[in-house]
Amino acid sequence: MRPLRPVPARYGPGLVRALTDALAGTGPAVLPRPDGPAGDRPAALADRFPAVPDEVALVVPTSGSTGEPKGVALTAAALAASAAATAERLGGPGEWLLALPVSHVAGLQVVLRSLRAGTLPVPVDPGSAAGFVAGTGRLGPGRRYTSLVPTQLRRLLDAGGTAALRTYDAVLLGGAAAPAALVEAARAAGIRVVTTYGMSETCGGCVYDGVPLPGVTVGLDAAGRIVLGGPTLALGYLGGPPFGDRFVTADLGRLDGGRLTVLGRADDVIVTGGEKVDPVAVEAALTELPAVREAGVVGVADPEWGQRVVAAVVGTLTLAEARAHVAARLGPAAAPRELTLLPALPLLPSGKLDRAALRAGRAAR
Repeated sequence: MRPLRPVPARYGPGLVRALTDALAGTGPAVLPRPDGPAGDRPAALADRFPAVPDEVALVVPTSGSTGEPKGVALTAAALAASAAATAERLGGPGEWLLALPVSHVAGLQVVLRSLRAGTLPVPVDPGSAAGFVAGTGRLGPGRRYTSLVPTQLRRLLDAGGTAALRTYDAVLLGGAAAPAALVEAARAAGIRVVTTYGMSETCGGCVYDGVPLPGVTVGLDAAGRIVLGGPTLALGYLGGPPFGDRFVTADLGRLDGGRLTVLGRADDVIVTGGEKVDPVAVEAALTELPAVREAGVVGVADPEWGQRVVAAVVGTLTLAEARAHVAARLGPAAAPRELTLLPALPLLPSGKLDRAALRAGRAAR
């Protein structure tokens, strides 16, 4: 066993040194701990598990949104396999711009891929378009990569960051479902967007543009949930049994000739009047409309329907327009029964839509 050490989740020499030692097996396993109250849960994990198996190099806490957070135990071998597979798929190692927080696996992977390539990432403020452009100018002449969430990409496009984005050999887009219209607009502008799917349990993204990375396996169980396997899989959760060779996700998917389409989380499915509605599909339909920049959809309790579909959008749209468009695309059951216009959608620190906050905001009205 080796000790588990909480490390401030701030990019700098301390984090780089701690990760380097952990990967080499000469230092404790790293547990990123954000500043402030957000660091209380990781601290509690360290109190419960002061030591971890020797092969574990990094422990990433889950959000804990559905209960107590779990610690995802990532081995040095799994992290190395992930970095190697990513470099192979993207065309070789390169320099990375760090535009994501290092309290989550996507940001940590930018650091780890850089270390494997013998470089250090160029950090920028995740919320600053000007900072992104300036950071891009500090990158060297070789291959260059960055990783963003959809909201960041949209804001960069709106703020005049297209020219900077075009200079990247790949812009990885993950953390949340990327609206097709956003991806199409970015690619039409000459930006080499690569959509990714994965999670902490798979060392981050392990399926790129629907195709598994080398060595990664993808299947579906009888309920339609995505099952992942391969060398990037975590050892397991701290205090739990090993994952073994497969991890059953909470996401529903479809396989077409080996290409994966993610349909949304199984526990986010809305059951209204006996019909199942995928909120991600409704969001995608809404963002097809030119007046809608972003959309979030949740189910709220309804005495007649069991649940009703509630949408929030960033943009200009009437409920009648939303209902007509979604009904034409997905059927009448999917048409929102309520619509709220927001200046911005609530997001988790990872960049994913905060559906709990969206529901709570609706309930507080």
